[in-house]
Amino acid sequence: MEGLWKPIALLILCFTTTLPSVKTNERLMITTNQIELNSFVEVDEMPFRSYIDNKTSFFLLKRISDIILSLLVIIFLLSWVVPLMAILIKLNSRGPVFFIQRRVGRGLRSFGCIKFRTMILNCEADKRSACNNDQRVTSMGKFLRKTSLDELPQFINVLLGDMSIVGPRPHMYADCNRFSEYIQDYKFRSLVKPGITGLAQVKGFRGPAEDSYNIITRFYYDSVYIQKMNFHLDINILFNTIFQVFTIIFFKHITKKGKAKNINSDSSKIAA
Repeated sequence: MEGLWKPIALLILCFTTTLPSVKTNERLMITTNQIELNSFVEVDEMPFRSYIDNKTSFFLLKRISDIILSLLVIIFLLSWVVPLMAILIKLNSRGPVFFIQRRVGRGLRSFGCIKFRTMILNCEADKRSACNNDQRVTSMGKFLRKTSLDELPQFINVLLGDMSIVGPRPHMYADCNRFSEYIQDYKFRSLVKPGITGLAQVKGFRGPAEDSYNIITRFYYDSVYIQKMNFHLDINILFNTIFQVFTIIFFKHITKKGKAKNINSDSSKIAA
């Protein structure tokens, strides 16, 4: 019985620990044409590269954990979820079970990000991100996107070393280039491996970003994660993600994300 208390205590610790959040004055520092990131992102990349280099032990532990957890998920979950999803996706629409899209990884390197296919076959899948009420998304795809279950195959990316379980979400090159022009130091996110889930996602910022505030705040949380990353924070984010997914599946509750009014009505959407 004593051995059971440790995982229970860890769960309680994870759900009771406060995750980093955006303060009001930090939201107000956002401008329409240029993002002032000096309070949490250094303009010079060298201090951050040194910071990353000094966390060698953390990255080693993180990689070992990623390999172990991804193997467990692939063996005990994907082994039966993939055949089930394959049947449901095939019955719902024509096309392959998986959708592989080129995304930006660590050091701006390209990799094939694996997802369950959620759209009908279309020529814009690699150029235009899904938006709310997108006619390309299938009925099965809506469920997979809502619950984030379409991301499950990315545990294969984790095992291959392209991604980590926790980290900033990977973006398409088109989005990365577009927002690099809009947000100063946007490529700062590529100093670490992208993740299946991240701090921005457990804060409610998942799916298409609908306005400038959502885009900027996601980048803020990614920046905060990179600066504060540690093993306890990763566990915290992981358990919060699992809790949120189960809540959405069984209780149909979705965490509301914030919106900014009239920051930039023409801003493009970005996939998360």
